[in-house]
Amino acid sequence: MEIIVGEARDEHALRKALKGVDAVVSALGTPVSPFREVTLLSAATGALVRAMKAEGIQRLVCITGLGAGDSAGHGGFVFDRVILPVLLRKVYADKNRQEALVRESGLDWVLVRPTVLTDKTSGAPVRALTDLSGFHGGTIARSDVARFVLDQVKRDTWLHQAPLISW
Repeated sequence: MEIIVGEARDEHALRKALKGVDAVVSALGTPVSPFREVTLLSAATGALVRAMKAEGIQRLVCITGLGAGDSAGHGGFVFDRVILPVLLRKVYADKNRQEALVRESGLDWVLVRPTVLTDKTSGAPVRALTDLSGFHGGTIARSDVARFVLDQVKRDTWLHQAPLISW
């Protein structure tokens, strides 16, 4: 296996890393940034989409989060009224730009929106929802998110959709 040195916004490095790949999982994160603009997610996703198209790769599974797009307002009182507007406003503005790039990419995509991440295991089945009526907050294990995301690489169940996943 060749090690590719580069960073997430470097289309040239991405193209090298994508050689021989059938699908891509994007799990980018960025620190809380209440004061500084955040552009890493959208800039890197734009470069990734261009690199995928250049390499002929169609499948993209992209992790964003609860609060992005039409899942805004479903995180529960503290998340929706304190955490998101005070600490994560700029991060989620970029997640929304990221989701728009994925939706407009022409690729076979799935946007995965996990609820609050935990390292706990529950044994509870993962719920995947696109109708968020009555849903307000939740948690999910990182390991369950990983399993769900990997399932999306091969399955078309959620193709061109943005399921929120939770326990």
